[in-house]
Amino acid sequence: MLKNIKALDLNLLKALDALLDERNVTRAAARLGVTQPAMSGMLTRLRAAFGDPLFVRASHGVVPTERALDLVKPLQQILSEVGALIQPPTFDPATAEQTFTIAATDYALRAIAVPFLSALKRQAPRVQIALVPVDDAQISVQLERGEIDLALLTPDSTPPGLHARNLFEEKYVCVMREGHPAAQGRRRLTPTQFCALDHALVSYSGGAFRGVTDNALEKLGKSRRVTLSVKSFLILPEILRASDLVAILPSRLVAGMEGLTVFEPPLDIPGFTKTAAWHERTHRDAAQRWLRELLFENCAVNRRKR
Repeated sequence: MLKNIKALDLNLLKALDALLDERNVTRAAARLGVTQPAMSGMLTRLRAAFGDPLFVRASHGVVPTERALDLVKPLQQILSEVGALIQPPTFDPATAEQTFTIAATDYALRAIAVPFLSALKRQAPRVQIALVPVDDAQISVQLERGEIDLALLTPDSTPPGLHARNLFEEKYVCVMREGHPAAQGRRRLTPTQFCALDHALVSYSGGAFRGVTDNALEKLGKSRRVTLSVKSFLILPEILRASDLVAILPSRLVAGMEGLTVFEPPLDIPGFTKTAAWHERTHRDAAQRWLRELLFENCAVNRRKR
């Protein structure tokens, strides 16, 4: 007789359930896709496990003993719980109360997070979003530990071993304040006019006065005068509105901003790709998949609008 659940092959429970439903060894075997001798063997093992005949012969098959009938409800509950255990969980955004943590640069906050959060709140009003700064050195560890769920990066800053998907291609534009003397009567600056102005740039590392624009100018044998370096993209538009500085900025950062004049750059400046990255541990999670799909859809819609 069964005294320890470790001694029971849980696969036998499916056989017991089939026998209780079918009351016939042949039909129970067909239901499970096994031979009749194999089903008879499982019945023998069940009888030994429970210390009871469980089923006795009748004119049209077998009938359960009282002990077998007592097992019907607990057996159904166990099989139901096991079924729920192996089924992927569902996620209903309308009722979900969950917190997601997304690591993003200040550029990504403006270009991606703002429109994405608007769409998310319409579909998942009770979901909480924590937006935290990107720490390139810790991204892999943070994702592995579950400290963050998703990171908005670029391909060159995405650590190997992570799942990643490109969101969009970004280009740079030339930005200055409305009414800037250099913008009067012009739709585009020449490289010479561009280099004659005072420039500002963003340096995430802090304090650098050279960037991709300077590399592109160098190929033309030209250079510019950078007089301001800031660590945040978000502050620079405000600085441009209040000065005669000019800056090369990502187009999505300044899209729709008032008080600014936007030109195509007077030279070719390589853009960049924005990427979403996540860990294998959350790759199949229903809630995480919903979050990522909403992000991908939102970026695709905004890309088509441009």
